[in-house]
Amino acid sequence: MPKAKVNEELCIGCGTCESLCPTVFKVEDGKSHVISDDCGDCDCQSVIDSCPVSAISME
Repeated sequence: MPKAKVNEELCIGCGTCESLCPTVFKVEDGKSHVISDDCGDCDCQSVIDSCPVSAISME
């Protein structure tokens, strides 16, 4: 099963990922972090597509 991954070097902490999928992403200390491996009701692909700096990927 693919897991979300955040490239913290690229992340600008805008919060888009957290607003779209708060069960998987949380912004702390100015960077987004993956807090769950289960996208559940979220569409992780839309989160990837919405990241303005392309810091989110699936592995």
